[in-house]
Amino acid sequence: MSKQRIADISRTTRETDIRVKLDLDGSGESVIDSGIPFMDHMLELFARHGFFDLEVKAAGDTDVDYHHTMEDLGLVIGEAVLEALGDKKGIRRYGSCLLPMDEALAQVVLDLSGRPCLVYDVKPPAPMIKDLDSRLFHEFFQALAAKSGMNLHIDLRKGEEVHHAFEAIFKAFAKALDQAVALDRRIKDVLSTKGSL
Repeated sequence: MSKQRIADISRTTRETDIRVKLDLDGSGESVIDSGIPFMDHMLELFARHGFFDLEVKAAGDTDVDYHHTMEDLGLVIGEAVLEALGDKKGIRRYGSCLLPMDEALAQVVLDLSGRPCLVYDVKPPAPMIKDLDSRLFHEFFQALAAKSGMNLHIDLRKGEEVHHAFEAIFKAFAKALDQAVALDRRIKDVLSTKGSL
């Protein structure tokens, strides 16, 4: 690997204080402390199944609720993806994965096009995961897509148990992103007839 694809991003507001370190060419190691236990689990899955090295340290106004932290995690992780990609030369650009988790089945398709768009067809099987509103995952992925410039389609095709549903989504997202950021020596510049992404 001639060039390291690593980003170290921090964001501090009156609502959250977040630092993310991401290595796109890692081995799946992670150290996660988001202040939201279920989100820690999801981000650990994301790192492991995408072979990304990921460090996350977040503190937020979780005494109010988890909304600000979930959204800002998406913003910072999205920015880290974009920075780590650099000029995007040589990347495959597109990725997709259809992934089962017991009775749940999730599909994620994405394009690192530079044109942010989220299409989110997810009806969570339950409104809450312990004390976490499952609708907040939409806010997380919306922020991530916006900051990374990613066209991101997430479809929960089947799922009766809410934990299984989001585990399938995060694993599928990891696999799809791993495909898209992979370097292909046949691609000399960027994979676009426009000459830029």
